[in-house]
Amino acid sequence: MISLRRDAGQAFPIYLTVVAGLLFLALAYLAVGQAAVNRSGAQTAADAAALAAAQDERDQLTARWITDLLDPAKWQDIFDGDVPFTDPCGRAGLLAAQNDATLSGCFPPAPLKYQADVRTNKSVGRSVVPGTEDVKANAHAVAVIEPLCTFKLPGDGADGPALPRLTCRDKVWDLKPDDPSGLPGPEDLFDVHLDG
Repeated sequence: MISLRRDAGQAFPIYLTVVAGLLFLALAYLAVGQAAVNRSGAQTAADAAALAAAQDERDQLTARWITDLLDPAKWQDIFDGDVPFTDPCGRAGLLAAQNDATLSGCFPPAPLKYQADVRTNKSVGRSVVPGTEDVKANAHAVAVIEPLCTFKLPGDGADGPALPRLTCRDKVWDLKPDDPSGLPGPEDLFDVHLDG
């Protein structure tokens, strides 16, 4: 009978050690979860910033196309993104800020593409994993501006100032410069999406 009590007393420290180990593991998993949430927030901010920059460039390209509507020889350069435009990264910075992040980089890695790099404003926070108090998540995303339209320039012997027929996906536009309401919009001319 005395030996049974001695065995029960020896199991208690083992039980405490196991519970303490499990509690530590649970807190470590919580720290990993916090880091994953922070990383996910950074990626969301980067995606939004890259899309904002690309949409701003798309809107500028559309405005340029409308300005040069009567000069179809310039259209291809516009659809290729080979025209000057104002830097659209200001809009990207606004979207990053709305997602609680800071824009750390914004640039076109190629024509008709924009990359946004962001860093979260909040750190992972205090946890059982040392050194996480000041760790912030970084992420980047690339958005692509895809031209949707094709056209054929009129030949040298073409009569009058007729504009080429513009085919955008499955829609055909017979353009009338005197009727701006009948012109395609930015979303008709270009598609904006994340790369990959």
